[in-house]
Amino acid sequence: MNIDELYQTIILDHYREKHHAGLREPFQAEVHHVNPSCGDELTLRVQVDDGKLTDISYDAEGCSISQASVSVMTDLLIGTSVEHAMEMHDQFLEVMHSQGAIVPDEDVFEDAIAFAGVSKFPARVKCALLGWSAMRDATLQADTQNS
Repeated sequence: MNIDELYQTIILDHYREKHHAGLREPFQAEVHHVNPSCGDELTLRVQVDDGKLTDISYDAEGCSISQASVSVMTDLLIGTSVEHAMEMHDQFLEVMHSQGAIVPDEDVFEDAIAFAGVSKFPARVKCALLGWSAMRDATLQADTQNS
């Protein structure tokens, strides 16, 4: 199995077995994002307590890339600090806009490394970024409420 096949397997596994799917309470902020270019939709909730993302839940419809990306993101970010989540968002954004030029650190990105290959396909980048953008917006809203 080559690396691209491995990445495809990770994406399909997260698409089939979505982690943290289903909207949960309590939550401090909820956002709804749509990718108009392909019709992906996502409602995402976050709970922030003492500067930590204690929960991220979502309801999503769309392609395997958008749904797998939000599943992977929740695994990476639940339980981390808001600061870390924002840093990971920025790093993921940089990777996705690199057109395959940046290979992320697997120890940091874990399963999110699978989306490095997606960055070579500009039409699919918005799909992979949908959940990350929603998380950023919801977390900023929740963090503002806590200030």
